[in-house]
Amino acid sequence: MAFYDVFARAVALVGAGAIRWRRRLGEVRTPAVGSVPQIPVARPQGRVPTLKMPTAQGWAPGQLPSAAPGLKVNAFAADLKHPRWLHVLPNGDVTVAEALQSGGRPRTLFDHAIVATMRRAAAIGTSPNRITLLRDADGDGVAEQRHAMLENLNQPFGMALVGDTFHVGNTDGVMAFPYTPGATKISAPGRRLATFKPGGHWTRSLLASADGRRLYIGVGSLSNIGDHGMKAEEGRACIWELDLATERCRIFAGGLRNPVGLAWEPVTGRLWTVVNERDGLGDETPPDYLTSVTDGGFYGWPYCYWGATVDDRVPHDPALVARALTPDYALGGHTASLGLCWVPAGTLPGFDVDGMAIGQHGSWNRSTLSGYKVVFVPFANGRPAGPPRDILWGFLAADESVSYGRPVGVVIGPDRRSLLVADDVGDVVWRVGA
Repeated sequence: MAFYDVFARAVALVGAGAIRWRRRLGEVRTPAVGSVPQIPVARPQGRVPTLKMPTAQGWAPGQLPSAAPGLKVNAFAADLKHPRWLHVLPNGDVTVAEALQSGGRPRTLFDHAIVATMRRAAAIGTSPNRITLLRDADGDGVAEQRHAMLENLNQPFGMALVGDTFHVGNTDGVMAFPYTPGATKISAPGRRLATFKPGGHWTRSLLASADGRRLYIGVGSLSNIGDHGMKAEEGRACIWELDLATERCRIFAGGLRNPVGLAWEPVTGRLWTVVNERDGLGDETPPDYLTSVTDGGFYGWPYCYWGATVDDRVPHDPALVARALTPDYALGGHTASLGLCWVPAGTLPGFDVDGMAIGQHGSWNRSTLSGYKVVFVPFANGRPAGPPRDILWGFLAADESVSYGRPVGVVIGPDRRSLLVADDVGDVVWRVGA
């Protein structure tokens, strides 16, 4: 730990110098946001990429995030251990995946720099490997009961209840557990339905189809731009479809560097995701994005981005570049948009149109930090329709030196009149609503 503390300080100094230099060169700071974003020309950063991450501080007693007018925020549950993802069961119980990235085995100086930076931000450590069940029996917006529902998992993340089976997305595959309504603990062993390569982008989000026949699974890339060769990336950077009756898996869509949040848009019935794009090309290049997902679609990674814009750092494949689909909506560079859920009009006071809520975990690799908030993208006729609005913010200090929290998973609360937000630095699940 002492080595990483010293190394983290050195990385921060080098990063600060690189940031000052890039600002002198006129680094573009206008956010690349919306359906027709202005994306700056790429400026490859070479061996000294921008590394800037606030130190994880947590929340002081009585300190809260800020919420949009008409909304109130309170801790639904506190003193958790790195809560990442949320799922609401039919009886109103809320399950929370508590998991943490491991440091892995850094291979290069840059790998060591990232690990040191992530440790300072409390993003790497010993994983709790637990799913906790929270119960707000009296409906006052605070969970008064807490139970260890499942333990000794392998970096759990996504959760989906289909019938009497509770599915968990471990980093190395999908597990199925028998579930009894109202139960607070699952003791029966799980059954493996699918296997995935662990490491790299380790989260495995899950979303069931409306008819309960299929699961969709987000699997991120191992590396930034295929750094270890594309053979190592086989089965990654894609969304998988798992047929629950036959237990057969297939790639539903590919070329998605790190697709995390998954949600259904009910007007068209289409699948949507938020994707974290590649690093090392500038503050706003390319932007993370929200997009509908086409069966068989290819979205560019690692050869190109935002359609057919070629990444010259990668030996490119002209045939794949030619068929790359352009995402629907840019969310700004390096916002680390992870959480995603559909929010019907009127769920939150002041938000009178349908849309998507997005938990933006926040950047670590740009000169001016981005994200660190929960935003709302309005929809009309099944598509994004207008600029994003802030729902929840204040997770980052004004001088960007420390983070009080970092939002990740977002779900509609059990009362259907609130939003729950997992905060993995603050170790809190926040409730925001009337």
